[in-house]
Amino acid sequence: MNELSVNHLLGIKYLQKSDIDLIFNTADHFKEVINRPIKKVPSLRDITIANLFFENSTRTRLSFELAEKRLSADTINFSAASSSVKKGETLIDTVNNILSMKVDMVVMRHPNPGAGIFLSKHVKASIVNAGDGAHEHPTQALLDSYSIRERLGEVAGKNVVIVGDILHSRVALSNIFALKLLGANVKVCGPKTLIPKYIDSLGVEVETNLIKALEWCDVANMLRVQNERMDISYFPSTREYTQQFGLNKKILNSLNKEIIVMHPGPINRGVEITSDVADSDQAIILDQVQNGVAVRMAVIYLLASKIKQ
Repeated sequence: MNELSVNHLLGIKYLQKSDIDLIFNTADHFKEVINRPIKKVPSLRDITIANLFFENSTRTRLSFELAEKRLSADTINFSAASSSVKKGETLIDTVNNILSMKVDMVVMRHPNPGAGIFLSKHVKASIVNAGDGAHEHPTQALLDSYSIRERLGEVAGKNVVIVGDILHSRVALSNIFALKLLGANVKVCGPKTLIPKYIDSLGVEVETNLIKALEWCDVANMLRVQNERMDISYFPSTREYTQQFGLNKKILNSLNKEIIVMHPGPINRGVEITSDVADSDQAIILDQVQNGVAVRMAVIYLLASKIKQ
């Protein structure tokens, strides 16, 4: 198969395994491109992409912008904080105004779950979900699985534990969908108050003891506590959270094997992960960042090739 089964990237749950394989194989090619002296290809010279960020983002936005520029696409960047959305303009009006400028693709981050799906039904453009509320963040999950594949050879059969704030994390949900689709075994670990009730229905086990989870896994994906999404306190204190669920070098060294440590960023150093772990050889955090550009190039390229048809 040399084209995606979908016209938008709204969430991992809408993808087939063949879609992910195609994205990864395409990303392999682009990873080679971005390591050349001239890091650009003219693939999307006739495509215009609008980046709409209705929620703060630094890393994801920069990663998408860089991916688009590497593909030679024309880009429009839109930050809702300084836009007419503040004056009460609706999502559809905002996007239709941008589409009237002949935009082919919209990369959108929005605080409301399902915003990308809503948009895909109302506008004629390919939509890439760059995070919708606490729902999904598909490109992050793709780059995470791609990074595991790069380091361990494959994802199938690997034991992956996602540690931390599962309840508020779109990264956790998308990762669970992607890892299960690729044949990994998945557990989640964190305070019971931060594990969603529906987790069993996703075919994921819960482990409340961090050491046991780490002894089981090949890969530990450490999530930050999303204080900005919490309207109540889910655990007594940050210090207590760190004592129970924080990963430090002493714990890492005490394990009977070497595991890989991941983090989607931004890192709260000293809370979910200490600096000596984040900066160690076992951490592939910076690889994730580099792979993010290659994976996003692949997604944009593959979706754009469907627009051109």
